[in-house]
Amino acid sequence: MRIGVPREIKVHEYRVGLTPESVRALVADGQELLVETGAGNGIGANDDEYRAAGAVILSTAAEVFEHANLIVKVKEPLASERARLQPGQALFTYLHLAPDPYQAHDLINSGATAIAYETVTAPGGGLPLLTPMSVIAGRMAAQVAARFLERPQGGRGVLLAGAPGVPPARVLVLGAGSVGANAARIAIGMGAQVMVLNRTERGLAELERELGPRMSTALASTERIAAEMPQADAVIGAALVAGATAPKLVTRALLKTMKSGAVLVDVSIDQGGCFETSRPTTHADPVFTVEGILHYCVANMPGAVPRTSAYALSQATLPFIKKLARLGIAAALREDEHLRDGLNVCAGAITQREVAAALGYSWLDPMKALAA
Repeated sequence: MRIGVPREIKVHEYRVGLTPESVRALVADGQELLVETGAGNGIGANDDEYRAAGAVILSTAAEVFEHANLIVKVKEPLASERARLQPGQALFTYLHLAPDPYQAHDLINSGATAIAYETVTAPGGGLPLLTPMSVIAGRMAAQVAARFLERPQGGRGVLLAGAPGVPPARVLVLGAGSVGANAARIAIGMGAQVMVLNRTERGLAELERELGPRMSTALASTERIAAEMPQADAVIGAALVAGATAPKLVTRALLKTMKSGAVLVDVSIDQGGCFETSRPTTHADPVFTVEGILHYCVANMPGAVPRTSAYALSQATLPFIKKLARLGIAAALREDEHLRDGLNVCAGAITQREVAAALGYSWLDPMKALAA
């Protein structure tokens, strides 16, 4: 199979779909790898490293899209990339379609098969291709909160760890999954006082045992969130419903109860955000202010640490890419129900229930789509 790796073009996105090590493994499996020149520059991997791994280096993204059977990316395809997709071609990347009707429309009309990292599942449960980036984004979230609480950045001028005789900052984490748990770990490691709210008890007891007395937990409810917001110096939004639009947990009205210069970090922004006032931002212009509250809503947070995140992602995706290449796209999706859970668009239809519901489309059973 011809596997194409174009250079990412989202603003300040430095990751790459496959590292040279993953390319070498796929070439050893008998696959042909087509890599756009400069695709790995952001992680410090130049064209010569990809050539040494067995890849063919192409001059433009247009060539990669023209000749590849399977396109492997990191972020959702932008409009110029979607225009290059061809019927019968497959795309494997993060899609986050639920809040993005324009992307969904273009993918449906492209005739391509689109498989989303974020909805691929694991036999024991969980989202194995979302988890590596969730871990990184969660760990970054506490760092981001600390930075934007600084007065020169527009924040309250509060140090997470406090100082002798001065209490530490209070960090509220909404969600106890991979993002929330890692955000809590790093925030506590930086010296903050942390409260984690989650819809269920799952994971909360383990966090309490692990993180000790600087950590508090409670079941999330509208009333509990409202009670915690005025006390928080920083709020990290880590709510996730796989494939679906993120639930809006914090209203604009609640911002008026917060301390001026407090910081919201919306890690759920890829799925529409869990704060009512959120809108996607970029690493080039990461924050905006509403009601005196700083909002950090960068939709590709791990792109700021591309070497770490690209290697973590490529290690996770490689077994799935090997299967797709070895068996063929349709056969691999039919055989592996967990990979098939990642199928979002096929045969000109939405094949993921939550995405279809979020966008108002009819849902087509994936097996029927693959038989079309």
